[in-house]
Amino acid sequence: MTFTAPETTTHYVPKDLPTHIQHFINGKFVDSVSGKTFDVLDPVSNGNYATAAAGQKEDIDLAVAAAREAFVNGPWPKMKPRERARVLNRIADAVEAQEERLAELETFDTGLPITQAKGQALRAAENFRFFADLIVAQFDDAMKVPGAQINYVNRKPIGVAGLITPWNTPFMLESWKLAPALAAGNTVVLKPAEFTPLSASLWAQIFKDAGLPDGVFNLVNGLGEEAGDALVKHPDVPLISFTGETTTGQTIFRNAAANLKGLSMELGGKSPCVVFADADLDAAIDSALFGVFSLNGERCTAGSRILVERAIYDEFCEKYAARAKNIVVGDPHDPRTQVGALVHPEHYAKVASYVEIGKSEGRLLAGGGRPEHLPAGLNNSNYIAPTVFADVAPDARIFQEEIFGPVVAITPFENDDEALALANNTKYGLAAYIWTQNLTRAHNFAQNVEAGMVWLNSHNVRDLRTPFGGVKASGLGHEGGYRSIDFYTDQQAVHITLGAVHTPKFGA
Repeated sequence: MTFTAPETTTHYVPKDLPTHIQHFINGKFVDSVSGKTFDVLDPVSNGNYATAAAGQKEDIDLAVAAAREAFVNGPWPKMKPRERARVLNRIADAVEAQEERLAELETFDTGLPITQAKGQALRAAENFRFFADLIVAQFDDAMKVPGAQINYVNRKPIGVAGLITPWNTPFMLESWKLAPALAAGNTVVLKPAEFTPLSASLWAQIFKDAGLPDGVFNLVNGLGEEAGDALVKHPDVPLISFTGETTTGQTIFRNAAANLKGLSMELGGKSPCVVFADADLDAAIDSALFGVFSLNGERCTAGSRILVERAIYDEFCEKYAARAKNIVVGDPHDPRTQVGALVHPEHYAKVASYVEIGKSEGRLLAGGGRPEHLPAGLNNSNYIAPTVFADVAPDARIFQEEIFGPVVAITPFENDDEALALANNTKYGLAAYIWTQNLTRAHNFAQNVEAGMVWLNSHNVRDLRTPFGGVKASGLGHEGGYRSIDFYTDQQAVHITLGAVHTPKFGA
């Protein structure tokens, strides 16, 4: 058996879909000043189901002006933390109340399997609750020199935060940025990914109903090279938080330099999953499968390079490939589906090209193209079968380059030193997964692997209090927990003299 697919024969389309998606500026839904639009398609039919306002520089200017006015003269930055926390909790309540609808729309717009989309909606709500709690509990340092001086930190919001978000799990990833930026008292301009604007448009009414003042949240849809570029370059936007591809991050870095903006960028990844011979093999296979094939493989932290100790290499490859062949591929709205459609034909073409490259760089164990037995009506969609290549050399493109799809490269290693060298042999450094029962090895390996985040004997289960971010080409800075509050606030040192000041008397 190559694939088991749900017997869906018709493509599910949610009720009451919008046919046109607008910007949201200063409390109102508006079109672009120019009237420009772009088409929005769903990844199963690849048909256009809506148009979206295509933001240009003038639309960003209006959004930033509204956000700046709300920051300087509005109530939001001046509210007590508890007052802001109440609004954030009402936002979380609204997200939870709309879980089914949010997941339905997210699945339709992204191709993400519905069961996984539901989890993302709940995580979005939890992000708002987390930062509501955090700002109420937040305290700042005070340093005392007895009889001479007291010093304290005055933490305050910075201003207008520019938030640029990706198309994979967009609603949840938007919440990662919106929640701490708003909790800290900033106002925001959100530029969602042009492939997936649908769920982002829901924030406006959620925020309005929760009592967020007009102008605090603004949304401008559009292409990265137009709306995103204008937001990055705008002189009244002191902060940019970006999640996306590394090359785009480098462009943002260059364009933000003129105004010396604060930057937080979570970029690409090619994360290793290292399996030693003493590992719990079944648990490691479960995690390694989930880590690269969940979310359709469109995840920055995917463990897409699996490094396996030679003693268990053949057994691992055999078992892993057998499981990959049985992954359920089908209509994203079917609850049995485990891998859905890739987000867009452009991205499908990219992933498919890497599959073809892989056929000359590794031994194909599973997949290798479109699934063989898709239900009727899905054959022209953006589906890639879960694809497994073994015996992949460290200099292979599928070993080195981010594919961002359901494609994995497996490579053997002989000893700990070789495993570490292979794990670090890439320009990326976002995550790493290590499977071993040897506690000393586990900690030493974790501390020496070049990755911003490491999971030992676990898949990607994240505590919201911990820092999230990468090293090398995988990012700049960290968010998560207090690191997010640090990024979205200025920390001003205030010094107070308690006694006589002994100042050298120049010119006396």
